[in-house]
Amino acid sequence: MLDLDLLKHLEGYLTENRLKRFNTVLPLRTKHFTVATEDVYQLHNTSAVIRTCDVFGIQEVNVIEEVNSKRIDREIAMGAQKWVDLNRYNSVKSCVDDLKQNGYQIVATTPHTNDCDLINFDISKKSCFFFGRETEGLSQYVMEHADCFLKIPMVGFTESLNISVSAAIILQHVTSKLRISNIDWKLSDEEIIEKRFDWIKKTIKDYDAIVERYQSRS
Repeated sequence: MLDLDLLKHLEGYLTENRLKRFNTVLPLRTKHFTVATEDVYQLHNTSAVIRTCDVFGIQEVNVIEEVNSKRIDREIAMGAQKWVDLNRYNSVKSCVDDLKQNGYQIVATTPHTNDCDLINFDISKKSCFFFGRETEGLSQYVMEHADCFLKIPMVGFTESLNISVSAAIILQHVTSKLRISNIDWKLSDEEIIEKRFDWIKKTIKDYDAIVERYQSRS
C-alpha cells in the first residue's frame, strides 16, 4: 500500500521547480512503447538512445548485453538514466520472452521483405522497437521472432542511420501520433505514484533517513 501522506511529506523536500517538473513530465510518460538495444558496441550510442527515450516520454528501455557489457555513459545520457527505467538482460531470448509475456509485439527496425514504412505503422499495439549493433544490425534471433519489420524511408546515397538518430525519428513519429489518439497510453495512477517515490529518492539526499524519521513519528 503506497503511503500518500509520506509522499506529500517527501515532496516538501523538493524545490518548487523540481516538483513542478515532476508534475509536468509524469502525465506524459508511457509504457505503451518501449525500446531495446541489442549488444550495441559504442557506449555513447546506447546512452544517446536512453536520452532520446526520456525526451519523448518512453519510461522503459531494455538493454541487451549478451556480448558487450558496459556502464551507461552518464555524460552522454545527460542524467536521463535517473528518469528512465533500465531493464538489463544478458541474453536476447530472455528479453524477447519478457516483452512478449508483457504484451509487447517485437518490432525489428530494419529493411525486410515484409517491412512497413514508418508512416504506416500501427500505433494501437504495445510495441518494443529493437535496434541492433552498429555494423551487424539485429541478430538472427530477433529477426526470426519479430512480429513486424519497420523501416525509415531514405532517398539519399546513404542507406543507414546511427541508431540514436533512428530511435529519435521513430519515437518522435509514433509518440506524436499516440498523444493525439484515443489509445490508453498513459501510466496508471499507481504507476505514477510509484514513479514519484522513485524520482524523489533519486533527487533528495538522506532519503532513507528522512523516511525513517517520518515513520518513527507516525
